[in-house]
Amino acid sequence: MCRTVLPADSGPRGELAAGPLLRWMDAAACLAAEKHAGVSCVTASMDDIQFEEAARVGQIIAIRTKVNREFQTLMEVGIKVTVQDVLTNAEKIVSVAYATYEAKPVGAEKIELKPIELQSEEDHLEYLLALERSIIRTGYLEVFQKVMQESNSEDPCEDKDAVSAEHTHVQSTELVLPPHANHHGNTFGGQIMAWMQTVASISASRLCRSHPILKAVNRFRFWGPSFVGDRLVFNAIVNNTFHSSVEVGVRVEAYSCGEWIQEQPRHICSAFLTFSALDDRGEPLTFPRVRPTTQVGVRRYYGAIARRRILLSSKCILSAKEDKPSDAWETSNQAYLNYKNVAALTLLAGKPGWDITKTLDDVKIWTHEEGDVLSFKVEMQVKVPSHVAFSLLSDFRLRQRWDRHYLACEVLQDVSEREKIYHVVSGPTAGRQPKDFVILVSQREPCQPQMPYTVAVRSVTHRAMPPRPEYSRSEILCAGFQIHSTSSSSCTVCYFNQVTSGVMPYLTANLTGSSKSIEDTALDCIKFLELEGSKC
Repeated sequence: MCRTVLPADSGPRGELAAGPLLRWMDAAACLAAEKHAGVSCVTASMDDIQFEEAARVGQIIAIRTKVNREFQTLMEVGIKVTVQDVLTNAEKIVSVAYATYEAKPVGAEKIELKPIELQSEEDHLEYLLALERSIIRTGYLEVFQKVMQESNSEDPCEDKDAVSAEHTHVQSTELVLPPHANHHGNTFGGQIMAWMQTVASISASRLCRSHPILKAVNRFRFWGPSFVGDRLVFNAIVNNTFHSSVEVGVRVEAYSCGEWIQEQPRHICSAFLTFSALDDRGEPLTFPRVRPTTQVGVRRYYGAIARRRILLSSKCILSAKEDKPSDAWETSNQAYLNYKNVAALTLLAGKPGWDITKTLDDVKIWTHEEGDVLSFKVEMQVKVPSHVAFSLLSDFRLRQRWDRHYLACEVLQDVSEREKIYHVVSGPTAGRQPKDFVILVSQREPCQPQMPYTVAVRSVTHRAMPPRPEYSRSEILCAGFQIHSTSSSSCTVCYFNQVTSGVMPYLTANLTGSSKSIEDTALDCIKFLELEGSKC
């Protein structure tokens, strides 16, 4: 979908207002969902939306959407918004978001969606990561509640100059008319989002005395439908301020004509919107502190702190460079660390340009260079079923039996069936101290027959295992296994590793021919898998 930004679409600063953009994003994503489903679809949710660039009047907005994965009656749709300048032909990313749509055929039961046809490496990657994002969505409430409990230790604002949160309360009522609804009479999700943005902006403006700029939306959730003729009541209030940003919570209730008289609302949607503001010189404004005055207000106050902690943790992890120190394993970021762990290995495995450097009967060693980043891959042909190899390689406590570099390995935290955290001790190099690692291991079974089993590995920091003086703490940036089934009794095991300073001596020695430690370890791995596989 392409739209020219017209004056009617802009706000007071001459930039595209967030309301029209949210409507366009929802409409474009709904078109993609309905094309796949073949029936009408409704918006179920939209994940965190970050607005990185502003579009001005006269520029072109391009919205590209694609169904990434189906989940029975639901679909995840990826949304990428860019702005193009017609004079310079420059293009910048405005936002990347993910929305969930539900297939809702008229007058019929729910239908089960057909599988997505995966045609490219990017399709396979997004299909896999869509499952990881789904896990984040379903587990968000549990994570939020845990972080909320931790946030309750902070005292509410006692600043005498703080503004009462009730001062920012705004209520607005809209009548749903035919132009606001689809061809079945359901209110467009994007239209509701646009109304929510308007009322939230008014609420935020009561603190900054300026025109607020929408920077992010935390999880639009639609709990039920509304229809032509409904009255929608929007209640917005500032939950908390954070120096140069402010979070506004919006709750939407719907009434039919009869419900309106009887005062029986239906809660249909909620969201939390984050705004900033600029002064006349374009510098960020500082928002005054707010003071909650009710028990509900206190809960909203702490909820905003918890959501900000989760958001900052996710941004730190997902936008971090690979050469930074390992991330801390904390309540607020666990789902995002799991996501990035699997995503990083999948991206590394799918990179083009791998060069083969050594070949043995059942072992091949490949290298990949991208800028100053060097990675290697060890490909092994193993005569055991892929699920058996996956089970054996997922348990790192067994690795000492085939990897001579592993001196000890213990489970620090059994997070779930799919994630575990290990403490590993490996031998010293060049007479130095033994090295130790704290690693997160994420294991994933294939979503489709042609996809591989995955065991992703990366370093984390954990409170239960701080650095010790007897060990030299080392890092694993990105490593792990992909296991491809070749027949009912054999598979190809690929081990990947993004080289760090600790691994470089082994790789250099192998490439120069002065050592065969990588080949020997691979052969020991094959023998271990085939020996243990024969017992199954």
